[in-house]
Amino acid sequence: MNFLYSTYYGNPLWGWLLAAVITIVLPFILRIIISFVSRRLAAIAQRTKTDIDDAILAVFRDTKYLSLLILSLYIGLQFVVLPETVSRIVQIVVLIIVFLQVGFWGNALISFWISREVQKKKAEDPASASAYGVITFFARLVLWLVVILLALDNLNIEITPLITGLGIGGIAIALAVQNILSDVFNSVSIVLDKPFEVGDFIIVGDFLGTVESIGVKTTRLRSLSGEQLIFANSDLINSRVKNYKRMKERRIVFSFGVVYQTPADKAEAIPAMVKEIIESIDKIRFDRAHFQKFGDSALIFEVVYYVASGDYNLYMDIQQEINLKLCRKFETEKIEFAYPTQTLYIQK
Repeated sequence: MNFLYSTYYGNPLWGWLLAAVITIVLPFILRIIISFVSRRLAAIAQRTKTDIDDAILAVFRDTKYLSLLILSLYIGLQFVVLPETVSRIVQIVVLIIVFLQVGFWGNALISFWISREVQKKKAEDPASASAYGVITFFARLVLWLVVILLALDNLNIEITPLITGLGIGGIAIALAVQNILSDVFNSVSIVLDKPFEVGDFIIVGDFLGTVESIGVKTTRLRSLSGEQLIFANSDLINSRVKNYKRMKERRIVFSFGVVYQTPADKAEAIPAMVKEIIESIDKIRFDRAHFQKFGDSALIFEVVYYVASGDYNLYMDIQQEINLKLCRKFETEKIEFAYPTQTLYIQK
């Protein structure tokens, strides 16, 4: 057994063998322990209502095998003496891996929290659940910036000049990409202020459609004809947006004309006929019906009523029912609808 005490690169052979065994075996042992603890935590989490055990479980499951391997290598190398340069390189690598793993754990906690909030929102307000994608982006951005700065600080790199340089460089970058940053910050404004949400039917200028997604830079709509409309978030914030999904009731104004040959007493009775028809239909409220004016080729009547819903299909069904009942009523009363005509009077 004397060969175990043979010296190689300044260390006995048994030291190198022990370091190799620890480096190879310890990751598997740690992986088994983490797997066992995860299963126990999962069983406990199913029996409890608190989210703490679920969060710990999410962290355990996001422990990377590379982190366990580097940790095992570091522990194994404690049994041998390394040159100062090599030892420093190993410490730097271990430190970087440790901070990366901390970042992965933080990312797991963010993902866990966001997923729980999205589940709650889906139960309360499904349309706004997807807006958490923007919050997730900024939360992860802040997390990794903090992790990188802490890692640099622990590597004895002076971060104060770096932060100052980043501040000056950030201003220059901000000026160069101000349009992109404008869209990003406007996405936060949309999420917080909620002028519209996923599933809302909106009109922006000459474009209209249903909101499909609200992203970090763009918002996407699906138009009535089927194509996808993509808007920069800054364009939406700076535009006049009509949100029909939040319409509690719809005010409807329509008009029709009857021929000039209609007797005065029948013309006088038409508003009452219209009122009777509208009041016989559910989910609408009659407002008024008037003989509005003398048209070029017709006596024009104007009608106003309210639909107790913002649903466009419901409005069209109701308008169709009103039109059909008007046709039947006018057939019974011998009243003719007008259409564009010209009468020519010739004098000899």
